Amino acid sequence: MSDSTSDAINRFLVDSLGGAPQRASVTFLGVEPIDVARSVVGSEVVYVTIGCARHPMTDPSDLNPDPVRGPRAELVVRMHAGAALPGLHRRLAALAAAPAVEGLVLAADALLDLGEPLWDGAPFTAVVIADDDLGTLALPAPMDPVRFLRAIPITANEAAWLRLKGVEALREAWAEARIDLADPARSPATM
Repeated sequence: MSDSTSDAINRFLVDSLGGAPQRASVTFLGVEPIDVARSVVGSEVVYVTIGCARHPMTDPSDLNPDPVRGPRAELVVRMHAGAALPGLHRRLAALAAAPAVEGLVLAADALLDLGEPLWDGAPFTAVVIADDDLGTLALPAPMDPVRFLRAIPITANEAAWLRLKGVEALREAWAEARIDLADPARSPATM
């Protein structure tokens, strides 16, 4: 990602979230660093990756991927402020590195399973992807815009339910149980 693209994402986050976020940078062997911005917006803490959109996401079987055109995304986690979420920035950066490392194309309704707690002590070991309220950020042509995708923390049982019944069934279970998805101490949906 060029400095101008990184700067554009930063300006977009400052404008959208109101104020300069705190930032942490996470480096992985063989992959460019992923930054995670953290902002407190009212009663909500918002984590946003910066670096996943550095390159277009492509199918790993594509032998000649376009280096400019193609889907780009950053991940967003929204939680109620006040609870400690140690390690979330590292795990979120690992998820954001998945397109570069594993060739994943992040999209709404996708399941990303970490196999470990999303933050230290969390009951959530996976996320389901949805469109986030941040929307999209237009980049100079011919680059595709950056989509901001919400990574909703889910438990291992909820991930199993999603694999078995689909994302809509999981969303219905959440709605029926009136589950607050931004509560870091929430109970899982009963299946």
